[in-house]
Amino acid sequence: MPQLGESIAEATIIRLDIEVGGEVAADQEVIEVETQKATMAVTTLCAGTVREIMAQEGETYAVGTTLGLLEVTEEEVARTGIETIEAAAERRASAAGEEEANLHFAVDDDSYEERQPVVEPNVRGLPVPAGVKGAHYISPRMRARMDELGLREADISAVAGTGTGGRVTVEDLEKFLDYIESWPSSHASPMRLAVADAMRRSWTRPLATVGLPVRLDRVLDHRRQQQPKPGLTLYLLRAFALALAEDPASAGFLIGERIVHPKAFDIGVAVQVEDGVVVPVLRDVDSKTLAELTNEYSALVERARARRLGEEYLRGGIATVTNFGTFGLTLGTPIPLPNETLILGLGAGVKRPSWSEEIEAFVPFTEAALAVTFDHRVVDGGGAGMLLQRISALLQEPEKL
Repeated sequence: MPQLGESIAEATIIRLDIEVGGEVAADQEVIEVETQKATMAVTTLCAGTVREIMAQEGETYAVGTTLGLLEVTEEEVARTGIETIEAAAERRASAAGEEEANLHFAVDDDSYEERQPVVEPNVRGLPVPAGVKGAHYISPRMRARMDELGLREADISAVAGTGTGGRVTVEDLEKFLDYIESWPSSHASPMRLAVADAMRRSWTRPLATVGLPVRLDRVLDHRRQQQPKPGLTLYLLRAFALALAEDPASAGFLIGERIVHPKAFDIGVAVQVEDGVVVPVLRDVDSKTLAELTNEYSALVERARARRLGEEYLRGGIATVTNFGTFGLTLGTPIPLPNETLILGLGAGVKRPSWSEEIEAFVPFTEAALAVTFDHRVVDGGGAGMLLQRISALLQEPEKL
């Protein structure tokens, strides 16, 4: 199993296009896999004959797992420079021998102990830290049982605790699991698990949401005159990028005592797919016009919905735009990705009356809610409000986008 992306540790086999005894060419797509983010193809390293297939459809394998064996000629090995099974075994044995030799050298070296820093514990007393007793404390026994079951703290939030201070005990967990054993259930897809993991990590930060109504009439009028017509999300994306370019600190993220500012205004777009959401990233949105972005945006969204995005399209974003108005929702509190400080959402447009002094009558206008969720460690409510005000102002001049 190859490394299919920086953050991808495993993949699930969804189709095998080879059989034992079959001939394959170099770089031939032979296995289709599904990761947490996309569907990808695994190709052969070189030409040869398939001698064994270890992989099975529907099974998940870690990066580095042997999926099958090819019998190849020595000329093919020399041409491609691949490592044979025998060469890999010799390399691992040699590395293990060197590691063992280094270990013996360190142990036998009289000065080894003197070179090591000595760390003294600075917390003494009971193993239950102050401030986490009661319902929030998980005992070592409970933690071990959760590890056995592959559960996290968020997974046991529905369990009522009977221990001291409302603590959830192993007995409480087992009783709850027995209770739901007969309930209908389904297996969570890799995409669903990826979304769940990202949201768990995002929620470890203090997040806040502020909103602002924005008039869309000028955007809608401008859109009618364009060919091809840009989506409302694209107008929002462009205005967001320009506002952040004026105030890059709003998109910074906190690392220790430093706020790291963006070096490029690459912004992701939330795209709904089967059983989850993917966020492809458009590059340098602040320096491209609306017309330049239209075709790029459409192609990227199409590939995202087909689950055909490579890792290079899914990383490096500094913020995300989501148009939850496409589902008829007028309000929302979107959650930013763990590596981003901001996410901007747009609600569905609603017709409202506005009094006109010129004709002394009510006239209709289209209004939608803008909502930005932010990491409150980096951005305050006032800063988020000013950011929304600037985005709203930019949307009133769509011809400049």
